[in-house]
Amino acid sequence: MGGYHAGSRAVQDLAGVRERADHVGRSLGQDIKPVAAAFLGIQPLLVVGAADPGTGRVWASPLAGAPGFARATGARQMSVAGGPPPADPLAAALATPGTPVGTIALDPRTRRRMRLNGRLRPTARGFAVTADQVFSNCPKYIQRRAGYETVDRAPGRPRRGGEMSSEQREFIAAADTFFLATVHDRGADTSHRGGNPGFVRAVSPRVLTWPDYPGNAMFLTLGNLRTDPRAGVLFLDWTSGTALQLTGEAHTTFGPDGGRTVRFTVTEVLERAAAVPLRWSAPEYSPANPEPAR
Repeated sequence: MGGYHAGSRAVQDLAGVRERADHVGRSLGQDIKPVAAAFLGIQPLLVVGAADPGTGRVWASPLAGAPGFARATGARQMSVAGGPPPADPLAAALATPGTPVGTIALDPRTRRRMRLNGRLRPTARGFAVTADQVFSNCPKYIQRRAGYETVDRAPGRPRRGGEMSSEQREFIAAADTFFLATVHDRGADTSHRGGNPGFVRAVSPRVLTWPDYPGNAMFLTLGNLRTDPRAGVLFLDWTSGTALQLTGEAHTTFGPDGGRTVRFTVTEVLERAAAVPLRWSAPEYSPANPEPAR
């Protein structure tokens, strides 16, 4: 399958799912189909992952706007109006022509998600991405939120550090969703991870761990990490709009029972209060969520 590189193939073989991956991989395309374009056009949130061109560190950043701010403007092009604030760690990457980016639009109202990966070019109103991969995933592990409202918020001053504070670790312990940006020699990808609160753990001020729940068998994310451990993690407070962004390296451990655990070591932390002008309703947890290990 042309959409898989050696890292994904290696993880598929370790998991014994190559045949299934070949079948599922047929969904990897370059065109934005009409149903995907319609889905994208009604989303108020887009998460973008990329490597900062100056430091090489990988980050995941939230972008928000009125529905239509991110939209398909061609069979293989997505255009985004606006961009991140200057303090965002991806501000330079999203202004650099040719930057490989991975994007994900996730709709908690319908438990649907769409990923579009490609190359970026700045535009007068924001940026555009020429798609290399466009695909949707199943609703597994997405928490349903019935709706949202747009809130007029003044973003707080960014707080930077080299490790997580006790308050940030508590924030993570209560999280039911996060986004994970990864890269490889041909591009970037941003994926979603979800579970009941407690599924991701801050085991120390500089280390996160989480189980890799069974998914679509493509192993795009773990495949990327196998060839390049750089990664970015984004946690959102779906009520207050706070964004907690971490960059570092992630490695996967395969257990004797076939289970997988990811260990993420933090290099830098950035917290921005009121970063997203959206207030979502309380979650209804996905019935697919396993109970977190104690």
